Amino acid sequence: MTILSRIVLSAGPRHHVAAFTALSSTSRGQRHAPSSRSSSFALPHTRRSPFSFAPATRQYATTTTTIPPTTTTSTTTEPARIKVRDILIKGDDSLLGQRVTIKGWVRTLRSQKTFSFIEVNDGSTLGGLQIVADAEKVAGYEAAIAGIHTGAAIGVVGTIKESPGKGQKYEISAETIEVIGGCDPETYPLQKKRHTLEFLRGIAHLRPRTNTLAAVSRVRSSLAFATHKFFQDQGFYYLQSPIITASDCEGAGEMFRVTTLPDKVSLIPRKKEDSDAIDYTQDFFGAPAFLTVSGQLSGEAYACALGDVYTFGPTFRAENSQTTRHLAEFNMIEPEMAFADLKDNMRNAEAYVKAIVGHILKECGEDLAFFEKFYDKTLVGRLNTLVSEPFARVEYKEAVRLLQGEIAKDESAWAYPEVEFGTDLQTEHERWLCEKHFNRATFVYNYPRKIKAFYMRDNEDGETVAAMDLLVPGIGELIGGSQREERLERLEEKLKEFGLDREDYWWYLDLRRFGGVPHSGYGLGFERLVCYVTGVENIRDAIAFPRTPGSALF
Repeated sequence: MTILSRIVLSAGPRHHVAAFTALSSTSRGQRHAPSSRSSSFALPHTRRSPFSFAPATRQYATTTTTIPPTTTTSTTTEPARIKVRDILIKGDDSLLGQRVTIKGWVRTLRSQKTFSFIEVNDGSTLGGLQIVADAEKVAGYEAAIAGIHTGAAIGVVGTIKESPGKGQKYEISAETIEVIGGCDPETYPLQKKRHTLEFLRGIAHLRPRTNTLAAVSRVRSSLAFATHKFFQDQGFYYLQSPIITASDCEGAGEMFRVTTLPDKVSLIPRKKEDSDAIDYTQDFFGAPAFLTVSGQLSGEAYACALGDVYTFGPTFRAENSQTTRHLAEFNMIEPEMAFADLKDNMRNAEAYVKAIVGHILKECGEDLAFFEKFYDKTLVGRLNTLVSEPFARVEYKEAVRLLQGEIAKDESAWAYPEVEFGTDLQTEHERWLCEKHFNRATFVYNYPRKIKAFYMRDNEDGETVAAMDLLVPGIGELIGGSQREERLERLEEKLKEFGLDREDYWWYLDLRRFGGVPHSGYGLGFERLVCYVTGVENIRDAIAFPRTPGSALF
């Protein structure tokens, strides 16, 4: 039974009304969803192989913070703003005695008659910076302190001093304190206590002020930067693939419909030959249109012209799932490589994952220490192992044989004890392979053709396709990819076999008809990657504003 749920977005009385209609079905489950910076994105003058990447160092870079010049007005001279991170993480003793401006949000306030201690956090680092306010040095001390509460936004001008207290090396001796934005302590929902992640999802607009979500956001940003840097350094071109599409890449049917047809059922145009069928020729695009589940098909088109490309953007799936691993809106990283087979594909995927995880180990040490303390005691060791150890590789048939042998020892220990050729491996199977048997990140490849998508290249045995999944300890599948079917006749046969309309894919077939080449690619669910790198278990906490069945708040 197909369920239609509409969310109407109005652009005003004189504009079309756009509606996204979710088509939910019982087709295949979601497999890919949540599955110190470099100074330039410039392409190198000499292009290296897309499969070679120097291992990232994990030592911290030594940096020196330079205070920006002061900003002068007609009445005052105020030093330029500096980030808390530039003092606590990147700073050194050369900062002592420097006048600076700090702006951020109050974490804590300890107020006395003649002294106050204010912890200010501006989002640039996990910890806050201590501000020491002396009543004899701060103009309007009493009035300023009276307006400061947890959550308030303040600006402080002061001098960097060595801190005599424990926990941080530097503090600010305040000269002036300005309350930029007040915060009512009686109604502010983030009190001085630990809140559950479930509670914080209900105030998603405020949760980035907490340690966990702020740390997730910083790591997420660093992962995105490392992704672009890796592919750009390897000579890939960044492709912005369309969000609106007429093609179902996965063939699963779990897509959100995009339409400008009327809200009133009585006004929706119908086909003359079938009054129960909607006439989409009168819709905005003149045909059924959907939110994309993947940028892969677009990537293939450009890979067959530019050689190597990657997409990195939002994708959507209308799967009615409330698990901790699924979202309705998520982001996919999808490289496509011309003149590349499955082995090339796996080599590039291994280099990519090692590069970005190495980058996080180097740049996000403070946040990783926080996640290791509160979420995953083995996190940093697990990430270091991934970077330093070569990935294992095993054919699907052999993986099934290994699982059958292990399951036979005690079937009651498994939720899914039935494993045979053609079984779509479950998370418990994937995790046993990479965590227990191989004890490292593991590629499983050459899957049965009947459980994989239409575009995957048939192997010569007639029963498998050149597909691979990358399994990593802690979560299971992180990447799914394949060599694409480049043979025109075979692809036409598979479209028919999968019940897909050949006319909908005429342009995709043209890529094989006109100068087609062997090519490969893979997809990585960005939010699933964030979960893996941070140890956060629920994918709804790996994205700013999660979109799930029954919830599109914020």
